[in-house]
Amino acid sequence: MDKYKVILFDLDGTLSDPKVGITKSVQYALQKMNIVEPDIDKLECFIGPPLQVSFAEYYDFGEKNTQKAIELYRERFKEKGMFENELYSNIASLLKSLKEQQFTLVVATSKPTVFAEQILKYFNIDQYFELIVGSNLDGTRASKTEIIQYILDKYKEHTLSDFIMIGDRKHDIIGANNTGINSIGVTYGYGSFEELSHSNPTHIVKSVSQLKDILMGSQVK
Repeated sequence: MDKYKVILFDLDGTLSDPKVGITKSVQYALQKMNIVEPDIDKLECFIGPPLQVSFAEYYDFGEKNTQKAIELYRERFKEKGMFENELYSNIASLLKSLKEQQFTLVVATSKPTVFAEQILKYFNIDQYFELIVGSNLDGTRASKTEIIQYILDKYKEHTLSDFIMIGDRKHDIIGANNTGINSIGVTYGYGSFEELSHSNPTHIVKSVSQLKDILMGSQVK
């Protein structure tokens, strides 16, 4: 079994379930732009990918309307959306165990870094992470490939085989593949088994306990 040293975690759908906050903030933005979507379940597709990708893909917004929608989304998200969120069970204990075993933990999210930092602090799990890397508020460094590469560049003393990326959507796995590191797809989040398997992750797990088995098992040769 590979012995990983630096573990990258996606945030939304991997560490926490952000459904209410994200979907209601998208709903708010759409409403302000005269689009009524009463069913927040239909907005789950916004969980994970960068907002500029989702608004363009699902509502056919051009660059100007996408930027306007993101600004409206953030109005509500900053005020309350980021806290309409809950940690998946056993995540805090997993992070504590990994930290105690001297793994280096990093957050790799498409969410703006400033929001990710506040969310991790709100849940009191920021203490477990050495680095938190997200997108910039101006929309740059939004793709998971760019985010992972930025992290790899910060840890040049490590080889690629030391890293593993954990996430619930294809973007996480594609980012890992593009940068040459291993990955774990988690199906307890918002990506289906089909979505994840088509992206060719190193592993797929359906629970936090299975995730722990792989990560802690990586210490055993």
